[in-house]
Amino acid sequence: MKLYTHPDCEKHEMPGHPERPDRLRAVMQRLSESGMLDDINVELAEEISDETLAMVHPPDYIEAIKAAEPEEGLINVDPDTYMNNGSTRAAKLAAGACLQAVQDVLCGEEKRVFCATRPPGHHAELASAMGFCLFNNIAMAADYALRDERINRVAIVDFDVHHCNGTVDIFKERPEVMVCSSFQDNYYPNRYLDYTNEHMINLPMAPGSKGGEWRKRVEREWLGKLEDYKPDLLLISAGFDAHKDDPLAQIEFDESDYEWITQQLLNIAEKHCAARLISTMEGGYDLNALADCAEQHVRALI
Repeated sequence: MKLYTHPDCEKHEMPGHPERPDRLRAVMQRLSESGMLDDINVELAEEISDETLAMVHPPDYIEAIKAAEPEEGLINVDPDTYMNNGSTRAAKLAAGACLQAVQDVLCGEEKRVFCATRPPGHHAELASAMGFCLFNNIAMAADYALRDERINRVAIVDFDVHHCNGTVDIFKERPEVMVCSSFQDNYYPNRYLDYTNEHMINLPMAPGSKGGEWRKRVEREWLGKLEDYKPDLLLISAGFDAHKDDPLAQIEFDESDYEWITQQLLNIAEKHCAARLISTMEGGYDLNALADCAEQHVRALI
């Protein structure tokens, strides 16, 4: 297994903001302390090029994001999403890691890759930054993979507590991508919450929902559809903010739920994707819970 990360992902920073560098530090520290990094090939992420970003995001949007970055201080590109003078590089590293992961699994070098990067990406729409996200990392991975003649269908599974509006915005009219999203109902971002079709599978959860209920619904509403879809590549938007200790939502999963879903998805990848599976970090804002969940997720991937 391989893991991509980069210390410059920590240079995207706004004091007091929940999407902070300590998130990445907490994950990497836990993976180190657990001994798992001894069994993982850790490599530095590389920046995605503007030309490759433009496969998904319009060039004028990319230029607008780059132009918005301040030389010093902070700016907001939407009410929740900030930039400082390290933000563009961090976001391009996060997207770049996903492309490197695709290259690795398609050339046969690796079967499973985890991208420990930030900022997250799944709220970034085709031409809009929002929800702490500048570029849509998982969408870049899916689009890039589909340009390979061996990949005809990609499945994206997003279990972040917030709906992946950006990923849906980008792929809603592309049946070669299936998006399965579980999320707290009637909650941020309040976009595409009711948008469903045969390849956009929403699983809204009421506040207070626990992992046992979620597991039953995943078995009933996702796994059969994923089996029938027969993806050639499986991608995970790994948000850990549905944990009971997370301050930004009211779902009550525990870390064992993330080990469970990872194993279910590994089973599908083994059966349909030649075991190819890529996961990238999304949300998770209580540092201890984030580290616990990431540990269980990565342990299952190994």
